[in-house]
Amino acid sequence: MKAVRDAVPIDAVVSEYLQLRNAGGGNLKGLCPFHDEKSPSFHVSPAKGLYHCFGCQEGGDTVDFVMKIDHLSFTETIERLAAQAGITLRYEEGGYTPGRQQGERTRLVEAHKVAAQFYAEQLDGAEAEIGRAFLAGRGFDQAAARHFGVGYSPAGWDHLTRFLRGRGFTDKELILSGLSQDGRRGPIDRFRGRLMWPIRDITGDVVGFGARKLRDDDNGPKYLNTPETPIYRKSHVLYGIDLAKKDIAKGNRAVVVEGYTDVMACHLAGVTTAIATCGTAFAGEHVKILRRLLMDNSRAKVIFTFDGDAAGQRAALRAFEDDQKFAAHTNIAVTPGGMDPCELRLDKGDDAVRQLIEESTPLFEFALRSVVARHDVDAPEGQAAALEEAAPIVAGIKDSSIRHQYAVRLAGLLGILDTQFVVLRVGQLARWAREREARGDGRSRPAARAAAPAPAAGPAAPPASRGPALNLRSPAHRTERELLKLALQRPDLVAPAFDAYGEDEFTAPPYAVVRRAIETAGGVALADGDYLTRVRDAAPDDTVRSMITELAVESIHAKTVDEIYAGQQLVQVRLRAVERRVREVQGSLVRLGAQSAPDHLAAVQNELWVLQQYGKALQERGAAAL
Repeated sequence: MKAVRDAVPIDAVVSEYLQLRNAGGGNLKGLCPFHDEKSPSFHVSPAKGLYHCFGCQEGGDTVDFVMKIDHLSFTETIERLAAQAGITLRYEEGGYTPGRQQGERTRLVEAHKVAAQFYAEQLDGAEAEIGRAFLAGRGFDQAAARHFGVGYSPAGWDHLTRFLRGRGFTDKELILSGLSQDGRRGPIDRFRGRLMWPIRDITGDVVGFGARKLRDDDNGPKYLNTPETPIYRKSHVLYGIDLAKKDIAKGNRAVVVEGYTDVMACHLAGVTTAIATCGTAFAGEHVKILRRLLMDNSRAKVIFTFDGDAAGQRAALRAFEDDQKFAAHTNIAVTPGGMDPCELRLDKGDDAVRQLIEESTPLFEFALRSVVARHDVDAPEGQAAALEEAAPIVAGIKDSSIRHQYAVRLAGLLGILDTQFVVLRVGQLARWAREREARGDGRSRPAARAAAPAPAAGPAAPPASRGPALNLRSPAHRTERELLKLALQRPDLVAPAFDAYGEDEFTAPPYAVVRRAIETAGGVALADGDYLTRVRDAAPDDTVRSMITELAVESIHAKTVDEIYAGQQLVQVRLRAVERRVREVQGSLVRLGAQSAPDHLAAVQNELWVLQQYGKALQERGAAAL
């Protein structure tokens, strides 16, 4: 066993799984593969043939490392290392009997290796013409197929099964490997009449296959992958990682695409860091594989490519959830016209694929633009809705300096001139998220359900029924509350001006619903003995009805409740609405720029002038300007 250990340098073995850098004193270091860490504490001593992690205390020699990282038995580990070193092992007690004495994993890997060779040879046959035509139609010649090991599975029932039996593999091993499945008369081939992509782990061992349907009479799914087996777990493998790992580590960049042909297209176009998941979403275990290769340095970059259609953009936004598991910068490259990288290469050539990757967009930027694009930010309601959807995305950014920059960027995208308002809203959401995380549960604190102050450009559209809790520290909300109390308790003091106020002049959604109920009941001008009853009956639900009752009995905060006080509340609510509209129009002018149509620009500028004059009149003349 010593001969095996000595023949395979430990740094060569470890480097198959993670990037190692000079740690001084002849040692190397990298991110530990056995626990999550931000800075490298995993050290390797090539001279001693040992490794040790100062973070989790894992350590040992080459055999220990391979046993632990690949979950192998001692025998399987020795067999793998011996194969790498070209050492022939001698088995005691009766000699070498592969099926009996080799470890299970070794046998399954060997079966896949033989199967991959078998499939590759079949691609040259007459029956595989349909497979070669498929590849040619996507820009791949025979040389490309050989480079990626692409093959063909014959359409018969048991061609591979019989071939592997002839090579000494048992039926039990064939079923366990996923290469065969139970039939009525014994094992039959799992893959039949399909184009085959071998899926390799990071060390280069074939552990599974991806099979593409070629014929219309094939009733199976378009892509059929190897089932979960002792050596294949789709959440733990990345197609192309064996070819891409050195360039990923060297260039500090990984490109994540969606399919096997996309990986091929990228590599042939010169993007040799492309990889893909195998029939599953990019998730935690995939993140770990890349982190070990990228070393989590700030220069590293992970680029996700997605089709430009709606589904592709949704997939891109899902990647946001995993972004901050990297120290690397994460970018999104959305292909034009709904094309995937393979189609892009076929249509526009290798340069277009390389350009797609080079011109990728930072993920946070992409996420914000995607959200804002779904809303009409020229309208107050759309602007408010976009802010409330996008602000949690920005709040989720863990780096506070980057979070602040994107909060400012969001204000610009929305056309909100009051940048500080957006920054404060994002900060509030981030703080609540930290508090929930500290409590260790997913429940929202009561304040987290508080109504967000409406953005400077306009109030949120009132909900059909109940709204979130009120922010009574907001001056705007306090004034709106006072005005509603006057409208319910002393309608004579605010009539008839109050009836001209719209729901959108009440920035707290619950207050907007109360305003609607008053309007439905006939307004303050028709207030009589049944007035409050009509207003309460007009409430959409018990929550609003309870609020109306509360406002109708709560004391008005004034020593003297008269027309002067009522006029002040009317003016304050109207003035804030005018100021919000002014900022909204100013934001529109910022977005329009000097290139817009002169007539349109002049109309917006005129509206702004009228609003500013009205606001000035309210400030100078008070209720007389209403």
